[in-house]
Amino acid sequence: MPSARHILTLSCANRPGIVARVSAALFDGGFNILDAQQFDDTETGNFFMRVEFNAAKADSGVGALRETFKMIAGDFGMDWSMRPSDQRKRVALMVSRFDHCLVDLLYRWRSGEMPMDPVAIIANYPRDSYAHIDFGDIPFHYLPVTRQTKMEQEAQVWETVKSARADLVVLARYMQILSDGLAAKLKGRCVNIHHSFLPGFKGAKPYHQAHARGVKLIGATAHFVTSDLDEGPIIEQDVERISHRDTPEVLVRKGRDVERRVLARAVANVLDDRVLLNHGKTVIFNG
Repeated sequence: MPSARHILTLSCANRPGIVARVSAALFDGGFNILDAQQFDDTETGNFFMRVEFNAAKADSGVGALRETFKMIAGDFGMDWSMRPSDQRKRVALMVSRFDHCLVDLLYRWRSGEMPMDPVAIIANYPRDSYAHIDFGDIPFHYLPVTRQTKMEQEAQVWETVKSARADLVVLARYMQILSDGLAAKLKGRCVNIHHSFLPGFKGAKPYHQAHARGVKLIGATAHFVTSDLDEGPIIEQDVERISHRDTPEVLVRKGRDVERRVLARAVANVLDDRVLLNHGKTVIFNG
């Protein structure tokens, strides 16, 4: 039987010798590189790398390799992570009235397409609003929110995320703006989906606004949540072509389709450690 795969990701200021040190550490530790991708951002001077590897020898120890990488990381000032590829991330899903993205993610999870462990569903609508969805054993948390109770509700959200030991939070059409404080606590591990049009239409009924302007493309953007509303580092985007025959209702339907697939692709890449933050942007090492 082949040995288990592990995933190493790292980022640091670029300088000579990084790839050589990483490769030598893996070779000296008795490991085999299965896949390696790297990117040197000449604009920022930063270096990014993702490596999949497994043991080439029966006595190869990941624990010893971790200790070696602690020293390498110290020498290069690296941000790095290393985990078994079959170690699933724990995911908290947040949702409001529109549940199409939530249903899609749960389907992909149940079908084996989305390797994650859903550990909490947090909603600002009561459970009977989702009576048609089978949540199984996933804990459901109804946390209603008003303008007056926002801070108290967000404190409950944070406690729920912590108690569930969630590695990732997905806003699956959670239609509440997170406060700067909560966004900061979830930095780099909270993914959001929103409609993205050219031109952009903000406020109520964006699909109706798009219809009124006669746009020919609608789209969606998945991004990390920051304190800047809908301006966090972009992970995934896609568009859908439309025509003058499409009514606002058709735009809504097509918009839901593109939102589902964009969010699913973004979450899948995050789950597989393929997304690295690069200041206000991301580096995506696609499979």
